[in-house]
Amino acid sequence: MPHSAGRYAVKRFRKAQCPIIERLTNSLMMNGRNNGKKLMAVRIVAHAFEIIHIMTDQNPIQVAVDAIVNCGPREDSTRIGSAGTVRRQAVDVSPLRRVNQAIALLTVGAREASFRNIKSVAECLAEELINAAKGSSNSYAIKKKDELERVAKSNR
Repeated sequence: MPHSAGRYAVKRFRKAQCPIIERLTNSLMMNGRNNGKKLMAVRIVAHAFEIIHIMTDQNPIQVAVDAIVNCGPREDSTRIGSAGTVRRQAVDVSPLRRVNQAIALLTVGAREASFRNIKSVAECLAEELINAAKGSSNSYAIKKKDELERVAKSNR
């Protein structure tokens, strides 16, 4: 697992240079009680990758990349205020934002699945990544992406 200890927030697009798996581990550190616990996040991702390799016999990094590609929304809606009325307008999503949203949706889905559940976060993350890579609607991230795109389509 990469752990570069890089300062990616210094400049505007520098986080695009950060390895994608490290971005995944960093986003697992969110949520008050997990802040700053990188070692825990690295262990979760490593364990999830082992589970993915056992379940699918594929390269887990490739599965993660496929999942990120599949659950990044292509279209979103933004608020546009004009003459005192606020309406929503459909807009295309930039490539970097697609990656950011995909990673966020995957980690939120894994965290919500493991909450009040016997399954560990690693098992839930592995399941989420596999389902998202397949494009299955069992994945939280795929459901959210479809919902965002449906809302954007209605606001065209």
